[in-house]
Amino acid sequence: MVNLPSLGLDGQIVMVTGASSGLGLYFAHLLAAAGAEVVLAARSLDKLQQTVDELHNAGHRAYAVAMDVSNKASVQHAFVEAEQLLGGRAIQLLVNNAGWCGRSFFLHVEEEEWDTVIDTSLKGSYLVAQEMSRRLVAAKQAGSIVNIASILGQRVTSAVSPYCAAKAGLIHFSQAMALELARYQIRVNVLAPGYIETDMNRDFWLTDAGQQMLKRIPQRRLGQTDDLAAPLLLLLSDAGRYLTGSTITVDGGHICNSI
Repeated sequence: MVNLPSLGLDGQIVMVTGASSGLGLYFAHLLAAAGAEVVLAARSLDKLQQTVDELHNAGHRAYAVAMDVSNKASVQHAFVEAEQLLGGRAIQLLVNNAGWCGRSFFLHVEEEEWDTVIDTSLKGSYLVAQEMSRRLVAAKQAGSIVNIASILGQRVTSAVSPYCAAKAGLIHFSQAMALELARYQIRVNVLAPGYIETDMNRDFWLTDAGQQMLKRIPQRRLGQTDDLAAPLLLLLSDAGRYLTGSTITVDGGHICNSI
């Protein structure tokens, strides 16, 4: 007899960084619907509180904490505040989603832009994952970390060289984390989305440039946020208990195309 694995997260507590908009906002709603208690983290509490209120009204348990992922003190304070809101319980699951892209050709990238992209998209993932992992190890609890990368960590395009570097580094860094944390029953994996339609980029895909980019995707369509749901739940839930150090690419076959 085959037992079908469950992708549910009942009884689990998950933190989502960069949860005020875009994919982070979608992930917060998804994980709450999967049964988890959700801690939303971002710089602006105002935006987060609106989402928390929506989740509460839908019967879910959610909390908001202010966090600048690039600042160690801010990260530590956010975890202290989160555990107070949770009555002393530890966060077991993490979706490291916070990031920033920038938009300059390499010859015009200023040091400030480079630092902002790397600090938010790479250093931030290190700080948040390390803080949670230290707390889990101290509490002798298992956990799961999903770092949100991009296909631009596996291939490149123009005008986003710092972002490409950050996401490539995040993928390799995740493997190193997985190697060291496995002994503590903490899994670390990567979700690498391709081009996903969101409110922030929807108008671009209607332009001639956007339509040309779509032709490079073998499935000839944009990804939708719901396309990320099952892969993320697999990596976070007990269904993926033997997965660590892996990267799941969700891109309609884009990574297979040489153009």
